[in-house]
Amino acid sequence: MRTGYEVKKLHRPYEKYFKRPFDLLCGFAALTVFCWLYIILAIIIRIKLGSPILFTQERPGKDEKIFKLYKFRTMTDEKDENGKLLPDEMRLTRFGKMLRATSLDEIPEVFNIIKGDMSVVGPRPLLVKYLPLYSEEQKHRHDVRPGLSGHAQVNGRNSVSWEEKFKLDVEYVHNITFLGDLKIIFSTVIKAFIKREGISSQTSVTMEEFKGTSRI
Repeated sequence: MRTGYEVKKLHRPYEKYFKRPFDLLCGFAALTVFCWLYIILAIIIRIKLGSPILFTQERPGKDEKIFKLYKFRTMTDEKDENGKLLPDEMRLTRFGKMLRATSLDEIPEVFNIIKGDMSVVGPRPLLVKYLPLYSEEQKHRHDVRPGLSGHAQVNGRNSVSWEEKFKLDVEYVHNITFLGDLKIIFSTVIKAFIKREGISSQTSVTMEEFKGTSRI
């Protein structure tokens, strides 16, 4: 027997037929229009931060399938006397902070979008180690492809709690529409490049580690 959520999914033509083509259109358009920006940033990162230019990390995608996420690196590889990497806040350079403040470090995720790992809009892909920590309701964030931006990113980003962020993610999954995606894309541009809101939490340069929540 299908749940009400599953039945609802079957009647959303945008999500079923048009969201993926829309992702491809946006992805190839971004590469075509901003190829010069990718080249310039790659050269500057190689000079200032070294090699490799890209930071890659495994993340869970749709149905918790693991994929390799691409980002421009924002940190150095500086280590302490014991050979361990220094804390993030010590390795994050001024240039790296600028990349994060403008979200330019995330534009290589366009390649993930074209490959089909991600969508332009959806819940952000988080760490693999968080998978066992989600409540049953929070697990629904993996019912769709993760996004370059999402409902949670335009409503607080890293300045809201994990619980509120996951609530927004699941709310998006239950209500995917073309106009909703356009609104999130527009809000992302405003918040990332003009207002630069929610980049850090109150106690971290990004977001505190998720420790889990009560099961629902």
